[in-house]
Amino acid sequence: MATRPGPLTEWPWQRMGNFKYLVMAPVVVHGAYRVMNKGWGDIDLAYSLILPSLALRMIHNQIWISLSRYQTARSKHRIVDRGIEFDQVDRERGWDDQIVFNGLLFYVGYLAMPSVRRFPLWRTDGAVATALLHAGPVEFLYYWFHRALHHHFLYSRYHSHHHASIVTEPITSVIHPFGEHIVYFTLFAIPMLSTVYMGNGSALVFVLYIVYIDFMNNMGHCNFELVPKWMFQVFPPLKYLMYTPSFHSLHHTQFRTNYSLFMPFYDYIYSTMDKASDELYENSLKGTEETPDLVHLTHMTNLQSAYHLRVGFASIASKPSDNSEWYMWTLWPLAWLSMVVAWIYGSSAFVVERIKLKKMKMQTWVVPRYNFQYGLTWDRESINDLIEKAILDADVRGVKVLSLGLLNQAKQLNGNGELFRQKYPKLGVRIVDGSGLAIGVVLKSIPSDAKQVFLHTGTCKIARAVAMALCGKGIQVIMNRKKEYDMLKSQMPENRASYLKCSSNDITKIWLVERIDDKEQRMAPKGTVFVPISQFPLKKVRKDCTYLSTPAMKIPDTMQNIHSCENWLPRRVMSAWHIAGILHVLEGWSEHECGDHMMDSEKAWSAAIRHGFIPLTKA
Repeated sequence: MATRPGPLTEWPWQRMGNFKYLVMAPVVVHGAYRVMNKGWGDIDLAYSLILPSLALRMIHNQIWISLSRYQTARSKHRIVDRGIEFDQVDRERGWDDQIVFNGLLFYVGYLAMPSVRRFPLWRTDGAVATALLHAGPVEFLYYWFHRALHHHFLYSRYHSHHHASIVTEPITSVIHPFGEHIVYFTLFAIPMLSTVYMGNGSALVFVLYIVYIDFMNNMGHCNFELVPKWMFQVFPPLKYLMYTPSFHSLHHTQFRTNYSLFMPFYDYIYSTMDKASDELYENSLKGTEETPDLVHLTHMTNLQSAYHLRVGFASIASKPSDNSEWYMWTLWPLAWLSMVVAWIYGSSAFVVERIKLKKMKMQTWVVPRYNFQYGLTWDRESINDLIEKAILDADVRGVKVLSLGLLNQAKQLNGNGELFRQKYPKLGVRIVDGSGLAIGVVLKSIPSDAKQVFLHTGTCKIARAVAMALCGKGIQVIMNRKKEYDMLKSQMPENRASYLKCSSNDITKIWLVERIDDKEQRMAPKGTVFVPISQFPLKKVRKDCTYLSTPAMKIPDTMQNIHSCENWLPRRVMSAWHIAGILHVLEGWSEHECGDHMMDSEKAWSAAIRHGFIPLTKA
């Protein structure tokens, strides 16, 4: 929203949310009516392109969004080295509004101008006229309109909404108030309407002109330089006819330069070109190699998690993954296809996120595998190969710490990472499973006045350590599985083992659980607090019980470029396993934390608090 919103700021369908696509219903109904009455032969070329062209524009834009986010996470050619936050993602959520708006106007134009119905597929003279009219009137009028928008009166009421994004993404290009888009469409309509009235318009030229506008808009706002230098060397005048991402980024950082739409020659003519344009272009192309201090290695969970990645759908990634949108079911075919492609062609982990905490640099890498694949015995070797490849790659690059997230540290897979430590004893990168901090978070989640807790399972590394710590505090730990009880008791000192009890009759309202089915949850007394000790959340079966978050903490305000949620966790909340890797870097801890080795939980907890991480619950 602009700082002082003026008239026509909101889109007419803004309050409809995702149901805004219903405004295109007249196009669908009209087409269906024509087909039912006169058959498919009554649908002319121009009409048949209205809806498909809108869908293709959305796909085109989404490809740019994913490409830009992937490149800015991993590429050395970033232009503005600053972060994006959740407020920008929320502000740019309606990037498809202008596509819906254009679709409606194309439909109205189709009804108002009968000659459009006789459009041929292609007219070369119409294509030439469109190019000339764009380079002339459209670019000229846009330049001066854009300069007018930077006058304080219009800027505060309209254009400040667009410039709220200092670090741009492709979709930033179309984030404007409704009133601005009316003017923009009027400008872009000049070539199209002119060719209609000159009689040399054609359907394909219309479509390609819109594709050109979308392509240039997206490219100019992608925040990484991708235009090769050889293009300007082969054809020097091109610098006046095509801008670059670095050229337009200066407009977002300097505000009073580089006003041109796509062709910078008006900035040259009117002396508004930023003098740093060429230098920034050269520096962005050259780039600077960057080695992260920490790599967090995670993987995809369910089929829909591909959309929840930062490189997926921006609006979906900005919400916890358990808050699924109603329309997600329509994407199941694409989800299955992406899973198959990842399974067949996913030969290495890929970068999805880049985070900064003061001077510390972090990246998140994703193993292209899903939860169910980690349970396939015959696929474990290939998954371990992918993890091993990521560890060795991080080691070669000089990464200090690699933390293993989710099932990448599963005991049955690689012994909580111990497999790689033993296989490569001279590793420079430290492998961290984060169990020490996870234990600390679990312990701090238990009410300080607790006298008893029920331990649902005692087989995992964290369960054993939590039980040991609780017994050391004089808190009785109750188990109901004799085999697990005997195993755990045998590992405890005698003075602590006395607080461990095996019973099916004792009732307590604090349950420590890793995996628990619906039937077992219903056995818990009313008011029970379920405390997860694994990285995966519990299914909430009971409404009369409390479910705590998986071990996690709120991150410091100084952590930058956080604009997606970590799986099912809320905004700006990070799993204890991820935070543990950060602490290993910040504290300079030199040992691996994998296999049976764990950091002291109190030491890890104190370090987290000292570095600004905040507990989710107060014991």
